[in-house]
Amino acid sequence: MPIEARDDPTLPPPWRQLFDSDSGYTYYWNGATNVTTYERPAAVEAPAPESSDYRDGNLQYSSQWGGGGGGGGGYGGGGGSGAMALPTGASMPAAPTQLKFNKDFQSTDRALGWRRENNMTVQGQACPDPFYQFDEAGFSPDIMAEIQRAGFATPTPIQSQAWPVAMQGRDLVAIAKTGSGKTCGYLLPGLVQIANTRKDPRTGPTMLCIAPTRELANQIKEEADKFGRTQGVRNTCLYGGAPKGPQLRDLSYGVHIVIATPGRLNDFLEQRSVNLSQVSYLVLDEADRMLDMGFEPQIQKIVRQVPASRQTLFFSATWPKEVRSIAAQFVVNSTVHVFIGDPHQLNANADIEQRIEVVSDRFAKERRLPEIISSLPRGADGSPAKVIVFANTKKQCDQIAYGLARQFGASAIHGDKSQYDRDNTLRSFKNGSRPVMVATDVAARGLDIPNVECVINFDFPNGVEDYVHRIGRTGRAGKKGTAHTFMSSDEGKLASQLIPVLRKAKQAVTPELEQLAASGGFGRGRSFGGRGGGRGRGGGGYGGGGYGGGGGGYGGGGYGGGGYGGAGGGGAGGGYGGGGYGGGGYGGGGGGGYGGGGGGMAAPPGGGYGGGGSYGGYGGGAGARDRSRSPPRR
Repeated sequence: MPIEARDDPTLPPPWRQLFDSDSGYTYYWNGATNVTTYERPAAVEAPAPESSDYRDGNLQYSSQWGGGGGGGGGYGGGGGSGAMALPTGASMPAAPTQLKFNKDFQSTDRALGWRRENNMTVQGQACPDPFYQFDEAGFSPDIMAEIQRAGFATPTPIQSQAWPVAMQGRDLVAIAKTGSGKTCGYLLPGLVQIANTRKDPRTGPTMLCIAPTRELANQIKEEADKFGRTQGVRNTCLYGGAPKGPQLRDLSYGVHIVIATPGRLNDFLEQRSVNLSQVSYLVLDEADRMLDMGFEPQIQKIVRQVPASRQTLFFSATWPKEVRSIAAQFVVNSTVHVFIGDPHQLNANADIEQRIEVVSDRFAKERRLPEIISSLPRGADGSPAKVIVFANTKKQCDQIAYGLARQFGASAIHGDKSQYDRDNTLRSFKNGSRPVMVATDVAARGLDIPNVECVINFDFPNGVEDYVHRIGRTGRAGKKGTAHTFMSSDEGKLASQLIPVLRKAKQAVTPELEQLAASGGFGRGRSFGGRGGGRGRGGGGYGGGGYGGGGGGYGGGGYGGGGYGGAGGGGAGGGYGGGGYGGGGYGGGGGGGYGGGGGGMAAPPGGGYGGGGSYGGYGGGAGARDRSRSPPRR
């Protein structure tokens, strides 16, 4: 479906920039001739700033990046939202039928071969060739010295292609797996821009980096400290769960870089404690996870405070429709898309050996977990292997960590832990004093911890995409890793989704796993509404939690849930409209069992009126208003 992207004042009239929400790509439409194309029409080029200095074919700015011209439109720019009104009765044309996705504009044979070798595709006009070696990037001697101290031999693929794009001042969308070196991919060009623009940090930061979690924000800060300290580049990290005083003090002294989580940064913006009016380099890191965590409203508010003439770098591990849509709102300046792998397919890291065990119950998991940890090989110096154990709930994390603490040295990290505890857990895990860390998905997202030998999924996550993110904690930077995963007998639907991922990564699929997948998806799959939801949240799907999958709480199992052929809803059996409090799922309502319930009273809003209905919930009338899934677990 075509929608209007942000206005680009450099396009010659009557060309318009549109965004295809289905494919995620930008294209151009001539309103006079009704021609559409993925090739950007030639723009009226402004003369280069007198102070610009072109060296080695790479644009090295000594004046402000994005200076001179600004641009109407965008969020907060002079000219409203940037969307132009269509003529009366006109409609936006569909995207061209043939997308030249693999075309590398003006690329050398070496660049084309290098991209094929690294499974990379690019989209954008005149995409520059990658930097194959560090010295091609033109970094300062101080940055080069830090690179040498870190022991890096060559740039990672995402760094090689992101650096020349960023150093041309262009917007970038980069889709690559975790552990691919994305942080330095955007940080080092940002330091170059700070050095060249020389803005007064007391007025406000030049670079703004938004990240989903405080752990990831702190890791970015560590890299900013490492590479910026010799150049006098100051930074601060703004996140919740920590006192505001020191963060406000840093802002009052003046910083070049602000690294922040959306919630705390919004707090400071509302208090008028931070000024983003001279930000010219905006980074959104782990954008997909920020959307998953519900941060889109906060991100929109933040971006509206940043000048429309900014440069935007958008990094994500996945490329679903929601991420494509928000990326189209934020990137407009001669954008280049860089994809490592196929962005529309779920790919596990082939450097990770994946082992799946089908277990009968929780006690089997508890018996096998210490056996697996004990079997892992020690390092050359005799140090124990670093292991991350994933659980689906905070309570489960604490229980597992308590059980492993005496034998292995384990600690838990999740959203209920204080910032002091979280920092202490990460520090002790990194230095090996507590080599086992038990975590939830949100707490571990984006963490870049080197030399993690093994990941263990004590609980299988809600979906295969989260599984791929979890095991991506190991096997980083070209190293090998191992992932052990427990699957229960009620997870047949998830098993059927996992098998193609395993086979694509050339991993073994055991007969037990194939048998589990063949048993059907009557467990806790997410297809028809997820896992049921808690009190008042609404069940979802056929009686909550996939086909009859338990649900729990009012409206999702519990009172009236039941499911497809389920046993009468496990409680009220159809009272309150058959669907319990809120019902949810397709049409809400949802009496227990096959045609069960019947419903004596109309349910509250969202639960459907008249309830009952055959197949556990199709007859729920108005209940379509409440199709909520269970809230994400931290």
